Amino acid sequence: MGKVELGGIIKEINLQLVPDAKENDFVLVHVGVAISIVDEEEAKSSLEFLKQMDELDELYNSPEEKPTDEVGITKEERIKQGDAIISKMMS
Repeated sequence: MGKVELGGIIKEINLQLVPDAKENDFVLVHVGVAISIVDEEEAKSSLEFLKQMDELDELYNSPEEKPTDEVGITKEERIKQGDAIISKMMS
């Protein structure tokens, strides 16, 4: 386990997929799991992409689990959207 900081918010994450990660590394995190180590430029690019997609609210907030969000999207659909965003960022 490790901790990441984004905008002053610190969250605990799983580091099993990136055993070489060390303090001050930038990591790409999905659903509480670090999935790759990235350089600072890639981290800034990913953050900017998330801002453009208006997806940062979920990173900064930890909403209570609900079957659907305010626009009727289920948790499973939101996870699929997140997976698609990560695929785009990694390609």
